[in-house]
Amino acid sequence: MGGLTDVAGLLVGHAADLVGLTGCTAVLCPAGAVAAVEVRGGASGLLGLDFLEPGHIATRVHGAVLAGGSAFGLEACFGVMAHLEARGIGLPTTGGVVPLVVGAILYDLAVGARDVRPDRAMGARAAAQAASGPVAEGSVGAGTGASVGKAFGLARAMKGGLGTASRQVGTATVGALVAVNAFGDVRDPATGALLAGARDAPAGHHLVDTARQLREGRITPGFRQTHTTIGIVATDAPLDGAEARRVAALAHLGLGAALSPPHLSVDGDALFCLATGSGARADAPSADALGLVAADCVAEAIVRAIRTAASLGGLPAWRDLVAASARDA
Repeated sequence: MGGLTDVAGLLVGHAADLVGLTGCTAVLCPAGAVAAVEVRGGASGLLGLDFLEPGHIATRVHGAVLAGGSAFGLEACFGVMAHLEARGIGLPTTGGVVPLVVGAILYDLAVGARDVRPDRAMGARAAAQAASGPVAEGSVGAGTGASVGKAFGLARAMKGGLGTASRQVGTATVGALVAVNAFGDVRDPATGALLAGARDAPAGHHLVDTARQLREGRITPGFRQTHTTIGIVATDAPLDGAEARRVAALAHLGLGAALSPPHLSVDGDALFCLATGSGARADAPSADALGLVAADCVAEAIVRAIRTAASLGGLPAWRDLVAASARDA
């Protein structure tokens, strides 16, 4: 299907508020998954990192959440926990199961209604929608209020979104799911051409190269908001915690390939790795191989997020620029 759910053992669901322009995406792993995270940039917001520490009694998580709403959006994780608990999924304890859920948030408060954020109810709705079928992309879930190209403010920015991709490497499947809300621009890794980002004017449809503007000192990064690209990479190969961390780290190469530039002080770029082990085989690829393929999936997912996004909140989408260019031709 070309998405994260190609990794056996994972379910994906979205929920959104199309008036408030925010949302969340729940990734459930009912049988559990070994997890890790790699965070870069200076504006991250995460939940559940203690579960990922070496030596923690918990060796597997049961879900991961990507959400808008800035730090408020972490509340959606608890709605996903409640959904899993009601189905008996979690770490067994003498007092019942305790679902272990990790989460990451992005800043979308300046798009739509800033007092509307993902909450427990929205998280529960996303979890209830989680399925193993094709994953909806574009202006859905955590990508609903996402934007890119904010060097000159939202008036010259464009719509971000959520995308997914998958690939086969040897006997293993690798997938990625990314919510794209970068300060900078998005490039096509295959051609180097800018796809979306800061525009030359509020009504313009020509793109300004944010990375070049930064290098030439034309932008002062004293920005008003934070900007974050968050995602999940996953595989059905059997990994331990250290190997999962290696995959998550290498997957950031995909951000470097498609975002221009990534990992700034105002970006809180974070990628989780989930390893279900459902396709365990003695000849499984190495963590290095899996990580490099995960990077390819991340880059592809970012491009798909941009190409499937719809114009919302006054922000034009990639398809609008394509249409404008066709009119000018």
